[in-house]
Amino acid sequence: MTTQYGNQPTGQQHPGAPRRGASGNVFSIIAIVLGVVGFIVLPIVFALAGLVMAIIAKTVRHERLSTVAIVVSAVGLVGGMVLGAIFASM
Repeated sequence: MTTQYGNQPTGQQHPGAPRRGASGNVFSIIAIVLGVVGFIVLPIVFALAGLVMAIIAKTVRHERLSTVAIVVSAVGLVGGMVLGAIFASM
């Protein structure tokens, strides 16, 4: 929206305009954190939850970091299981 005095912005957005800021990649960031935590502790719980959130971020919310979140969560899931198997056999 502009004012009557030319092309100066008023600071208002249209009701249907997408919001900018930190809310753009929230699911992806949470999924990345869960993938990293899942690599260290309980990969079946944390990394799998991160993978589900990353897939939701990719398909439903179309977030930019969702591909990174899918990779990190998948590596956390597989790597955490391998790391757990190595420590369990010792």
